[in-house]
Amino acid sequence: MTNYTLNIKDRSSVVIGEVGTLLAEMLPSKPIVVISDTNVDRHYHSLIEPYPHILLPLGESGKTLSTVENIYRRFVELGVDRSWFVLGIGGGIVTDVTGFAASTFMRGLPFGFVSTTLLGQVDASVGGKNGVNLDGYKNMVGCFSQPEFVVCDVNMLKTLSDREFRTGLAEIIKAAIIADEELFAMLESCDFSRLKGDEKLLREILFRAIKIKAAIVECDEREAGERRKLNLGHTLAHAIEKCTSKLNHGEAVAVGLHLITQLAVERNLLAWEDAHRIDALLEQAGFSLESPVPMRELLAAVSKDKKSEGSDIHIVLPTAIGACCVDKMPQKEFAKYFK
Repeated sequence: MTNYTLNIKDRSSVVIGEVGTLLAEMLPSKPIVVISDTNVDRHYHSLIEPYPHILLPLGESGKTLSTVENIYRRFVELGVDRSWFVLGIGGGIVTDVTGFAASTFMRGLPFGFVSTTLLGQVDASVGGKNGVNLDGYKNMVGCFSQPEFVVCDVNMLKTLSDREFRTGLAEIIKAAIIADEELFAMLESCDFSRLKGDEKLLREILFRAIKIKAAIVECDEREAGERRKLNLGHTLAHAIEKCTSKLNHGEAVAVGLHLITQLAVERNLLAWEDAHRIDALLEQAGFSLESPVPMRELLAAVSKDKKSEGSDIHIVLPTAIGACCVDKMPQKEFAKYFK
């Protein structure tokens, strides 16, 4: 099957294809150190075993500066220097931490990713954002630095639980709302219960979603304007994740998309019919649209969001299926819509 390839900033390649073949072609001829986690090691030990490796704790609780410090110390023990290449194999937490550690150790080592989750393939590993959480606030400490490559093999997604697979669907739906009405229609006609096993359709959907993100990153790598659109639904999603561990990232994004869609309707930016389609697709994909956190707690968390500027916040609002806008508004004005 033909590989799909996308390039970002002429520095980073995202390739959808078979991991064994692609790694042999893309890894440089230099010492390699792998960063992964115990779950990935259990499923794909043959990818990790040939290299010195560091296994991270599982879950968001391990996505911290303390974890990065431990990676630095292990690098020192291994004799890692600027002649080495860092390979992250795992989901979004692994790639976020790997990219941050590689970008900051000795002022920067080259790195690449093998992304093993749908959420990682469509979002976390693509675009050059790397970082860790701080006191529960998502990705509060980080940097922009592009991986040399990202390998996405949809066959690796077969080991995911249905819930873990679904969390990536929220980001694909988000991408469609932002910039691809045709992708949105494809998803509406999709049988999500069979998607994981449909390699051809999954590759096409994944390619279209990554293409949207790659195009936005290409014109705005450091989130000065256009890239803010990728935060659609995420202002409230990150607040939900700050306040509770009941929902994973995709589940929180689904709720965030629902809430921000209602706000767009209330501000006369989005037709009610389009809002209904968005909610219906999210529910068709298996998401609940109910927030488990009281709105007053979410708004308190939003006030500390990294997208805030003083008393203002940048909010992304859908204006149609396949289009959205970025609106800078006072946080008090944003809050009043939800009170």
